[in-house]
Amino acid sequence: MQIPLVDIEPLSSPSGDTSQVAKEIHRACREHGFFYVVGHGVSKKLQDSLESLSWKFFNQPEQVKSQIAMELGGKAWRGYFPVLSELTSGKPDIKEGLYFGEELSAHDPRVKSGLPLHGANLFPDIPDFKQSVIDYLNSMSQLGRLLMRGIAISLDLPDKHFEQTIMSDPLILFRIFHYPAKSSVTDPDAHWGVGEHTDYGVLTILKQDAVGGLQVFNKNRWIDAPYLENSFVCNIGDMLDRMTGGYYRSTPHRVQSNTNKGRLSFPFFYDLNFTAVPADLNLKHLGQERALSYTRWDQSDIQSYTGTYGQYLIQKVGKVFPMLKDNLG
Repeated sequence: MQIPLVDIEPLSSPSGDTSQVAKEIHRACREHGFFYVVGHGVSKKLQDSLESLSWKFFNQPEQVKSQIAMELGGKAWRGYFPVLSELTSGKPDIKEGLYFGEELSAHDPRVKSGLPLHGANLFPDIPDFKQSVIDYLNSMSQLGRLLMRGIAISLDLPDKHFEQTIMSDPLILFRIFHYPAKSSVTDPDAHWGVGEHTDYGVLTILKQDAVGGLQVFNKNRWIDAPYLENSFVCNIGDMLDRMTGGYYRSTPHRVQSNTNKGRLSFPFFYDLNFTAVPADLNLKHLGQERALSYTRWDQSDIQSYTGTYGQYLIQKVGKVFPMLKDNLG
């Protein structure tokens, strides 16, 4: 029942055996919807720096952290939110966090047109914090592009299928979450760091710290996804589920909140162009039946969705922060 580990170094090597990596990704996406990756090439020094700077931010008083509150981020949907402010499946999460995305100036055409979830970030006044986040976004974007090539090959598609079509201008979102020690939370209705959910987009790449707590629902049971040194946990989201007709399914997961130590996590979302429509991929040549009809954890029917990714995302995130829904326009 363990989540598989894939060494993706061959994807970045001219002489690498990409077919073997693709087979391992294919098996992981079909059987688990989750997999660890190593051989990713992301600087460990950068990861450690970001983790250290994040602790500096979250150890500050609430009034200091709230100087970059999400209410100030407008349509860009960036900034800080306090514990119990974010909802998952209608229930408050035991976490606080920072929302980031691709750093865009006011002159960017997407910002000028008022496209939601596009704009400038709100950074804390901590030396090196801004540059570390930007460097991390750049590194993870490269990793996201590499992984999507592996996923394309795993589906018997051209390796650049996604980046040359519906992910040519991918929506990039990044979160830094802090799960406080359980003893510091007094709300009797709060039970989970994050409740059961699936991710909305195509690909999530998660950096964990050593505390752990992530669980994945696989083969009718919850299994742990523990910390592995210098690895990332990857999972597929609703849009890849939709485009493959359920051949690759987005898998429910959650985060336990039962530790007496604080925990950090760093989910990075590498997704469709905001205005792209998640059309069906032609997978008939795989020689396997697509799962066109199945019951999802939340009883929703992702296969019938016909709008843009942006419309789907706004519909979802509006439920996460109902008090900020009007900011999205």
